Amino acid sequence: MDLAFATEAAPGLRNDDHVVLAPGFAIVLDGVTQLPGIDSGCVHGPNWLVRALGAELAAVLSDDGEVALDRALAGAIEAVRDRHAATCDLTNPNSPSTTVAIVRERPGFLDYLVLCDSTVVFTDGDGVTAITDDRTAHLAAYDRHSVALVRNRPGGFWVASTAPEAAGEALVGAVPSDTVYRMMACTDGVSRLVEFFGLGWPEVFELAERGGPRAAIRAVRTFETGWPERLQRAGRRFKQHDDATLVLATSAAYGASGS
Repeated sequence: MDLAFATEAAPGLRNDDHVVLAPGFAIVLDGVTQLPGIDSGCVHGPNWLVRALGAELAAVLSDDGEVALDRALAGAIEAVRDRHAATCDLTNPNSPSTTVAIVRERPGFLDYLVLCDSTVVFTDGDGVTAITDDRTAHLAAYDRHSVALVRNRPGGFWVASTAPEAAGEALVGAVPSDTVYRMMACTDGVSRLVEFFGLGWPEVFELAERGGPRAAIRAVRTFETGWPERLQRAGRRFKQHDDATLVLATSAAYGASGS
Protein backbone atom coordinates (compact mmCIF):
# COMPACT_ATOMS: atom_id res chain seq x y z
CA MET A 1 0.00 0.00 0.00
CA ASP A 2 1.49 3.30 -1.14
CA LEU A 3 0.46 6.34 0.91
CA ALA A 4 0.32 10.02 0.03
CA PHE A 5 -1.37 12.89 1.85
CA ALA A 6 -2.06 16.61 1.93
CA THR A 7 -3.46 18.77 4.71
CA GLU A 8 -4.28 22.46 4.83
CA ALA A 9 -5.76 24.79 7.43
CA ALA A 10 -8.85 26.84 6.72
CA PRO A 11 -7.61 30.21 5.43
CA GLY A 12 -6.31 32.38 8.25
CA LEU A 13 -6.63 29.70 10.95
CA ARG A 14 -4.45 27.09 12.61
CA ASN A 15 -4.80 23.57 11.29
CA ASP A 16 -6.51 21.30 13.83
CA ASP A 17 -6.36 18.31 11.48
CA HIS A 18 -3.52 15.86 12.05
CA VAL A 19 -2.10 12.96 10.03
CA VAL A 20 0.12 10.05 11.01
CA LEU A 21 1.51 7.79 8.27
CA ALA A 22 3.60 4.68 8.86
CA PRO A 23 4.31 1.49 6.95
CA GLY A 24 0.98 -0.27 6.92
CA PHE A 25 -1.36 2.33 8.38
CA ALA A 26 -2.65 5.88 8.21
CA ILE A 27 -4.44 7.91 10.90
CA VAL A 28 -6.47 11.04 10.15
CA LEU A 29 -7.76 13.21 13.00
CA ASP A 30 -9.95 16.32 12.81
CA GLY A 31 -10.00 18.35 16.03
CA VAL A 32 -13.44 19.81 16.72
CA THR A 33 -13.42 23.61 16.73
CA GLN A 34 -13.94 25.12 20.16
CA LEU A 35 -16.20 28.14 20.29
CA PRO A 36 -15.01 31.27 22.12
CA GLY A 37 -16.58 31.74 25.52
CA ILE A 38 -17.39 28.07 26.15
CA ASP A 39 -15.54 26.56 29.12
CA SER A 40 -13.95 23.24 28.17
CA GLY A 41 -12.57 22.51 31.62
CA CYS A 42 -9.25 21.78 29.92
CA VAL A 43 -6.00 23.74 29.67
CA HIS A 44 -5.44 22.11 26.27
CA GLY A 45 -7.19 22.57 22.96
CA PRO A 46 -8.02 20.38 19.95
CA ASN A 47 -4.56 20.94 18.48
CA TRP A 48 -2.95 19.27 21.50
CA LEU A 49 -5.53 16.50 21.54
CA VAL A 50 -5.07 15.41 17.91
CA ARG A 51 -1.31 15.20 18.33
CA ALA A 52 -1.49 13.36 21.64
CA LEU A 53 -4.10 10.90 20.36
CA GLY A 54 -2.25 10.42 17.08
CA ALA A 55 0.95 9.56 18.95
CA GLU A 56 -0.82 7.05 21.22
CA LEU A 57 -2.62 5.39 18.31
CA ALA A 58 0.58 5.15 16.29
CA ALA A 59 2.35 3.49 19.21
CA VAL A 60 -0.40 0.87 19.63
CA LEU A 61 -0.69 0.11 15.90
CA SER A 62 3.08 -0.10 15.50
CA ASP A 63 3.40 -2.47 18.44
CA ASP A 64 0.59 -4.82 17.36
CA GLY A 65 -0.30 -5.09 13.69
CA GLU A 66 -3.31 -7.31 14.42
CA VAL A 67 -4.99 -5.36 17.24
CA ALA A 68 -8.66 -4.52 16.59
CA LEU A 69 -8.86 -0.89 15.58
CA ASP A 70 -11.67 -0.01 17.99
CA ARG A 71 -9.71 -1.59 20.82
CA ALA A 72 -6.62 0.38 19.81
CA LEU A 73 -8.64 3.59 19.80
CA ALA A 74 -10.17 2.90 23.21
CA GLY A 75 -6.73 2.33 24.68
CA ALA A 76 -5.36 5.48 23.06
CA ILE A 77 -8.24 7.61 24.38
CA GLU A 78 -7.66 6.22 27.87
CA ALA A 79 -3.92 6.91 27.67
CA VAL A 80 -4.49 10.51 26.56
CA ARG A 81 -7.12 10.98 29.27
CA ASP A 82 -4.59 9.86 31.87
CA ARG A 83 -2.05 12.34 30.54
CA HIS A 84 -4.16 15.36 31.51
CA ALA A 85 -6.33 14.05 34.33
CA ALA A 86 -4.28 15.95 36.92
CA THR A 87 -4.67 19.33 35.21
CA CYS A 88 -8.10 19.25 33.56
CA ASP A 89 -11.75 18.56 34.38
CA LEU A 90 -12.39 15.47 32.30
CA THR A 91 -16.05 15.40 33.28
CA ASN A 92 -16.70 18.64 31.39
CA PRO A 93 -18.87 17.75 28.34
CA ASN A 94 -17.07 20.41 26.29
CA SER A 95 -13.64 18.80 26.72
CA PRO A 96 -11.59 18.91 23.48
CA SER A 97 -12.58 16.23 20.97
CA THR A 98 -11.65 14.89 17.56
CA THR A 99 -12.97 12.70 14.77
CA VAL A 100 -10.92 9.66 13.80
CA ALA A 101 -10.34 7.75 10.55
CA ILE A 102 -7.87 4.87 10.32
CA VAL A 103 -6.87 2.58 7.47
CA ARG A 104 -4.55 -0.35 8.18
CA GLU A 105 -2.99 -3.04 6.00
CA ARG A 106 -2.45 -6.50 7.46
CA PRO A 107 -1.94 -9.88 5.78
CA GLY A 108 -4.88 -10.45 3.45
CA PHE A 109 -6.97 -7.47 4.54
CA LEU A 110 -7.36 -3.72 4.63
CA ASP A 111 -9.04 -2.58 7.85
CA TYR A 112 -10.82 0.70 8.48
CA LEU A 113 -12.31 2.65 11.37
CA VAL A 114 -14.41 5.83 11.22
CA LEU A 115 -15.61 7.79 14.25
CA CYS A 116 -17.68 10.93 13.79
CA ASP A 117 -17.81 12.81 10.49
CA SER A 118 -14.61 11.80 8.72
CA THR A 119 -14.83 9.33 5.83
CA VAL A 120 -13.06 6.26 4.44
CA VAL A 121 -13.67 5.36 0.79
CA PHE A 122 -12.40 2.41 -1.22
CA THR A 123 -12.71 1.05 -4.75
CA ASP A 124 -12.98 -2.65 -5.48
CA GLY A 125 -14.58 -4.88 -8.10
CA ASP A 126 -18.05 -3.81 -6.93
CA GLY A 127 -17.37 -0.09 -7.39
CA VAL A 128 -16.91 2.66 -4.82
CA THR A 129 -17.90 2.26 -1.17
CA ALA A 130 -17.91 5.20 1.26
CA ILE A 131 -18.00 4.68 5.02
CA THR A 132 -19.22 7.83 6.72
CA ASP A 133 -20.35 8.25 10.31
CA ASP A 134 -23.14 10.76 9.64
CA ARG A 135 -24.92 10.70 13.01
CA THR A 136 -24.37 14.45 13.49
CA ALA A 137 -26.32 15.13 10.29
CA HIS A 138 -29.42 13.44 11.70
CA LEU A 139 -29.66 15.26 15.02
CA ALA A 140 -32.56 17.68 14.84
CA ALA A 141 -31.47 19.55 17.97
CA TYR A 142 -27.77 19.68 17.16
CA ASP A 143 -25.92 22.95 16.78
CA ARG A 144 -22.52 24.11 17.89
CA HIS A 145 -23.86 25.63 21.11
CA SER A 146 -25.87 22.60 22.28
CA VAL A 147 -23.38 19.95 21.17
CA ALA A 148 -22.53 18.92 24.73
CA LEU A 149 -26.09 17.67 25.24
CA VAL A 150 -25.78 15.01 22.52
CA ARG A 151 -22.06 14.25 22.40
CA ASN A 152 -21.00 10.74 23.44
CA ARG A 153 -24.54 9.81 24.47
CA PRO A 154 -26.92 7.13 23.19
CA GLY A 155 -29.15 8.64 20.53
CA GLY A 156 -26.61 11.39 19.90
CA PHE A 157 -23.21 11.01 18.29
CA TRP A 158 -19.79 9.74 19.33
CA VAL A 159 -16.38 11.36 19.07
CA ALA A 160 -12.92 10.80 20.56
CA SER A 161 -12.52 12.87 23.71
CA THR A 162 -12.36 11.59 27.30
CA ALA A 163 -14.63 8.52 27.04
CA PRO A 164 -12.88 5.31 25.86
CA GLU A 165 -16.29 3.71 25.29
CA ALA A 166 -16.79 6.03 22.31
CA ALA A 167 -14.42 3.76 20.37
CA GLY A 168 -17.01 0.99 20.59
CA GLU A 169 -19.40 3.17 18.57
CA ALA A 170 -16.98 3.58 15.66
CA LEU A 171 -17.72 2.11 12.24
CA VAL A 172 -15.19 -0.67 11.67
CA GLY A 173 -14.69 -3.23 8.95
CA ALA A 174 -12.25 -5.14 6.78
CA VAL A 175 -12.06 -5.90 3.07
CA PRO A 176 -9.82 -8.43 1.29
CA SER A 177 -6.71 -6.54 0.25
CA ASP A 178 -6.44 -8.29 -3.13
CA THR A 179 -9.80 -6.81 -4.17
CA VAL A 180 -9.09 -3.16 -3.30
CA TYR A 181 -7.55 -0.90 -5.92
CA ARG A 182 -7.37 2.26 -3.86
CA MET A 183 -8.50 3.69 -0.54
CA MET A 184 -8.96 7.18 0.84
CA ALA A 185 -9.37 8.67 4.32
CA CYS A 186 -10.42 12.29 4.61
CA THR A 187 -11.86 14.88 6.97
CA ASP A 188 -15.17 16.61 6.35
CA GLY A 189 -13.23 19.53 4.91
CA VAL A 190 -12.67 17.30 1.85
CA SER A 191 -15.87 15.23 1.87
CA ARG A 192 -17.82 18.46 1.33
CA LEU A 193 -16.80 18.06 -2.32
CA VAL A 194 -19.35 15.23 -2.42
CA GLU A 195 -21.74 16.30 0.34
CA PHE A 196 -22.27 19.90 -0.79
CA PHE A 197 -20.61 20.50 -4.14
CA GLY A 198 -21.96 17.64 -6.23
CA LEU A 199 -18.82 15.68 -7.10
CA GLY A 200 -18.81 11.89 -6.92
CA TRP A 201 -16.19 9.91 -5.06
CA PRO A 202 -14.73 8.61 -8.37
CA GLU A 203 -14.09 12.26 -9.31
CA VAL A 204 -12.37 12.91 -5.99
CA PHE A 205 -10.19 9.84 -6.52
CA GLU A 206 -9.32 11.09 -10.00
CA LEU A 207 -8.34 14.52 -8.67
CA ALA A 208 -6.12 12.96 -6.00
CA GLU A 209 -4.49 10.46 -8.36
CA ARG A 210 -3.84 12.85 -11.23
CA GLY A 211 -2.70 15.88 -9.24
CA GLY A 212 -1.93 14.38 -5.85
CA PRO A 213 -4.06 14.82 -2.71
CA ARG A 214 -3.32 18.56 -2.82
CA ALA A 215 -5.37 18.84 -6.01
CA ALA A 216 -8.51 17.74 -4.16
CA ILE A 217 -7.93 20.42 -1.53
CA ARG A 218 -7.46 23.05 -4.25
CA ALA A 219 -10.81 21.98 -5.65
CA VAL A 220 -12.39 22.41 -2.21
CA ARG A 221 -11.10 25.98 -1.94
CA THR A 222 -12.34 26.81 -5.43
CA PHE A 223 -15.84 25.59 -4.61
CA GLU A 224 -15.89 27.29 -1.20
CA THR A 225 -15.04 30.61 -2.77
CA GLY A 226 -17.18 30.33 -5.89
CA TRP A 227 -20.31 28.59 -4.57
CA PRO A 228 -20.75 29.48 -0.86
CA GLU A 229 -24.53 29.31 -1.22
CA ARG A 230 -24.30 25.52 -1.44
CA LEU A 231 -22.78 25.46 2.04
CA GLN A 232 -25.34 27.92 3.37
CA ARG A 233 -28.05 25.38 2.61
CA ALA A 234 -26.44 23.20 5.28
CA GLY A 235 -27.66 25.66 7.91
CA ARG A 236 -26.32 24.61 11.29
CA ARG A 237 -23.22 22.98 9.79
CA PHE A 238 -22.24 25.92 7.62
CA LYS A 239 -18.62 27.00 7.54
CA GLN A 240 -17.38 28.61 4.38
CA HIS A 241 -13.90 27.17 4.95
CA ASP A 242 -12.66 24.24 6.98
CA ASP A 243 -9.38 22.45 7.57
CA ALA A 244 -9.00 19.85 4.83
CA THR A 245 -7.01 16.61 4.89
CA LEU A 246 -6.85 13.65 2.51
CA VAL A 247 -4.79 10.46 2.63
CA LEU A 248 -4.66 8.37 -0.55
CA ALA A 249 -3.70 4.70 -0.25
CA THR A 250 -3.03 2.91 -3.52
CA SER A 251 -2.36 -0.78 -4.06
CA ALA A 252 1.19 -1.20 -5.37
CA ALA A 253 -0.14 -3.62 -8.00
CA TYR A 254 -2.80 -1.15 -9.08
CA GLY A 255 -0.29 1.69 -9.41
CA ALA A 256 2.15 -0.48 -11.37
CA SER A 257 -0.51 -1.58 -13.81
CA GLY A 258 -1.66 1.96 -14.49
CA SER A 259 -5.29 0.76 -14.26
